[in-house]
Amino acid sequence: MSTDTRAGRARKRRGRVFLGTFAIVAATLAAVGLVGAAAGVAQGPRVSGVQVDPAAAVAASGSRLIVTTSQSLAEVDPAQVTVSPATPFTVDTSGRSVGVRFTLPLFDDTEYTVTFRDIEGRGGGPAATFTQTFQTPSTHVYLLQRTSSGDTIFRTDLTGEEAVPVFRNDHIEDFRATSSHLVVSVLDGDESALIVTDLYGDSERELPLPGDGFVSNLQSADRGELIGYTFSDADLGAGGGLESALFTASLKESEADADPTPVAVTGADERVAEWRFVPDTDSILLLSFDGSLLLTGSSGEGATALGDALAIEGIARGSSEAIVARFEGMKVIDLADASETDLVAPDADLGLRGAITPIPGGGTVRVGAPTDDAGLPVSTTVAAVDADGATIELMDLPAGDVVLQTCVSPSGRYAAVLVAPDIVQNPYDRYRLPLPSELESRIVEIGTGKSVVTLAGFDMSWCQVPPG
Repeated sequence: MSTDTRAGRARKRRGRVFLGTFAIVAATLAAVGLVGAAAGVAQGPRVSGVQVDPAAAVAASGSRLIVTTSQSLAEVDPAQVTVSPATPFTVDTSGRSVGVRFTLPLFDDTEYTVTFRDIEGRGGGPAATFTQTFQTPSTHVYLLQRTSSGDTIFRTDLTGEEAVPVFRNDHIEDFRATSSHLVVSVLDGDESALIVTDLYGDSERELPLPGDGFVSNLQSADRGELIGYTFSDADLGAGGGLESALFTASLKESEADADPTPVAVTGADERVAEWRFVPDTDSILLLSFDGSLLLTGSSGEGATALGDALAIEGIARGSSEAIVARFEGMKVIDLADASETDLVAPDADLGLRGAITPIPGGGTVRVGAPTDDAGLPVSTTVAAVDADGATIELMDLPAGDVVLQTCVSPSGRYAAVLVAPDIVQNPYDRYRLPLPSELESRIVEIGTGKSVVTLAGFDMSWCQVPPG
């Protein structure tokens, strides 16, 4: 027998041994895989990954917690999920993941626990319960201080001990903070200018305006880096011109040179007395000089008339409900369907009615002036009133102190109350938006009435409108 023949037979034997061994190994692995899959189904879904951005969850609504599991999941009902502390949320299921979307910003410096109960795999098997916990960071705010030597916007925490100047100018009328920018209304000579920076006061640029004139009622939308303001020509006179005309503009660098967009409603008075961005939409609620209340698109298109009104009190973030003053009293208008109800009355007598500020998630912050037997104000009360009228006093001020504005944090946790102490001895400055020279922004926790901090300055970045 030749050497080649013996070698060939040996190779065939080795091949049969290899194939046999491979088949045994493959069968073993398949069996292990089936056992593992069966064991996985028997154990129920297990968490394999978690995604959450606590800082983003504090800054804005719409952040998400996404939990990925070991199995494709059956649809998870919102009733199977609890969030503590309680906050509004929605739930969605996709493949092996279940997501919780927080519809309001979360409280700062708070531990949140999200529990998923009786979660089942799409292929059946036992249900599983799992819990995820995360900590949100402390929050910060921006506010403005005016002095005789110039004006400064500060960024600070809620202790006031870490205030950092981010933008200075000789004359700042007003400013707003968005998720990515500061937009600052300054007086350049005798006319307004709008300056845009990043959140650290860098990358300064100027926005085009409709002409030479004055900006007022500066506001920013909660999303989309969109701002709006009313504008009046500097040479406005008998010959006409722009008077309190409403414009919007983008803060995106790609649209830095774009002209502002006029918000003009066909057939309506072009002069706008008050206005608000409707949260989470591109719509605008405006009150014209003739008292007409209109809901319109961002350039005035598709306007809906909502009757007459005296004032717009506000629209809570995360809501479509606007609080407005009509001749017959305070009303709540659902802007989604134009339905209308009376504003709930507080269960405590707050005296003469002052400003009303809606709270995200429900309720209002209200300013009242208790009176003596002659009907004269003796103090100022700031209170939180929930959806059923239950009232918690947040602040009681002596008659000499004046509340100029109340604002609510995006999460609804805090109220910022702008106070001018000792108003008789507190002269107003000579700005186009004139304010007393000494101002305090007093922050209080709405749920408990606990005082948090008092900061020097005004225009807290929680505020959706300027003081007035």
